[in-house]
Amino acid sequence: MNINPIIKSYIPISKMIVETIGKECEVVLHDLQKPEHSVVHVENPVVTNRKINQSFDHIIKQVILSKDLKNDFVSNYYFRTSLNVLVRSSTLLIRDENNNLIGAMCINIDSSRITNQINYLKSFLPNSETTFFSNECDDIINSDFEVENEEVHVDKMITSLIDNILKECDIETLNRDQKIEKIRFMDKKGIFLTKGSIEKVANKMNMNKVTVYSYLDIIRGRRK
Repeated sequence: MNINPIIKSYIPISKMIVETIGKECEVVLHDLQKPEHSVVHVENPVVTNRKINQSFDHIIKQVILSKDLKNDFVSNYYFRTSLNVLVRSSTLLIRDENNNLIGAMCINIDSSRITNQINYLKSFLPNSETTFFSNECDDIINSDFEVENEEVHVDKMITSLIDNILKECDIETLNRDQKIEKIRFMDKKGIFLTKGSIEKVANKMNMNKVTVYSYLDIIRGRRK
């Protein structure tokens, strides 16, 4: 497959990271210019089972909107996979020569072994909960993340993602169901967590914002 040359240049880095950290580490490269099929390379795909042409999951919610985003990266946030594997992750945003967001490099580490080891050691302590560490990480995962970011470029990044989601389709020819599916994808990925995103999407899809709200109600099961 054709990979953006800038993103492709990160493939050797991803190999080096995996060889340095070990078999419980994987690195995923995303091309955010094609958000619905963003995964373009997976080095050692054993942690999240990500596959080429899948889309991103955590980049908006836990990276772009994170209060910890500095110098275009967020390190050491947690999530669970569909198989309930606890993953420690760090993500670097990738930009082109014009400083536009074009991709991301995600380092994912399976934390199961260290979690089990810590819980085992804690089981020898009096009145200890053997799953303390796991519960602690769940608190990190489930805590409300800050959706306000003082960096002015957040709005530009979200706008760019919306543009990339819509660029392959002719808005004028989309029927109602196709529009709902586009909005469903945006909602799933966290686009509508950002201030003003409803209005942005409405303008770019030639709809009024009331229609976008009604489609979101359908997607979220509040109406038919």
